[in-house]
Amino acid sequence: MADSSIWWVLTGLAVAFELATGTFYLLMFAVGLAAAAIAAHLGMGLTAQLVIAAVVGGGAVIAWHLLRGKKMVGKNAEFNSDVNMDIGQTVQVDAWQADGTAKIKYRGASWTVQLQEGSASGTGSYAIEQVIGSRLIVKKL
Repeated sequence: MADSSIWWVLTGLAVAFELATGTFYLLMFAVGLAAAAIAAHLGMGLTAQLVIAAVVGGGAVIAWHLLRGKKMVGKNAEFNSDVNMDIGQTVQVDAWQADGTAKIKYRGASWTVQLQEGSASGTGSYAIEQVIGSRLIVKKL
């Protein structure tokens, strides 16, 4: 079997394992294996194929890790609208209690609402900024 065929089989196995496990890093590794297959098609030696597979695959893994890391910094699930569909939604507060909270009906359930620090109180519409358990932290719109 030709070197390029072996590289393509390894690429297919890496993609299959990625599909089974859901880790994107294996897909980046498969890119390196595909680069080695292309190097084999171009007639490069085994050493060059191995170096290309390592450099391209490893570089893709490192690039993905760095890119993913930058996007995830500071995204706590309590504040992240990608994780919690309630963040950014609007609620109506009709009255505040003496302890600075309010009881509202939201999505068919009873919720406790607390004002975000520095936000003005009063009746009206509020945006949900954070969800902590069954407590909504809101700010005035």
